[in-house]
Amino acid sequence: MLAQAGIAPDEIRAASIDETPITGELPRVHAERLAEAKARKVAGECAGPPELATDGAGAFVLAADTVVACGRRILPKAENDGEVRACLAMLSGRSHQVITAVVLIAPDGKVRRRTVLTRVAFKRLDAEEIAAYIESREGIGKAGGYAIQGRAETFVRGLNGSYSNVVGLPLSETVSLLRGNAYPC
Repeated sequence: MLAQAGIAPDEIRAASIDETPITGELPRVHAERLAEAKARKVAGECAGPPELATDGAGAFVLAADTVVACGRRILPKAENDGEVRACLAMLSGRSHQVITAVVLIAPDGKVRRRTVLTRVAFKRLDAEEIAAYIESREGIGKAGGYAIQGRAETFVRGLNGSYSNVVGLPLSETVSLLRGNAYPC
């Protein structure tokens, strides 16, 4: 998605962290906690030996986490057909929130954050639509069991907020965050 904004990262690293929600954790807090944990983990990996480390080690580190929430409930990143089915059944005919937290650790070690919320309303889905979507395999690995940039766009009755946020990275806010911290965009 950064390429759409003309940004070519020097490196892309996956931050392997435990993404399990803490009991009672609200969706926004969950997304913010995970995005910061990812950024700090990658910054620590870039820093080298602990005795020489400063967060980011002179690099810009950008991390994000997207959560789909129905009320206070955090929907999973669907790992199988059953989870995709359960997510779509819950979202059918309802509105939900897509929350993305973006964290930037600048070369000076300062941590900056943005959190973006988009409301998405799904039409009522019938069993055939859900079955066809499951068969497409698009929902596997996706928060809330769907990818709006694919077939699931036909499920959307309305959207209030950033479309790119629902895809997985709110581009306007991310570019603004980078520019505001002297990253050449």
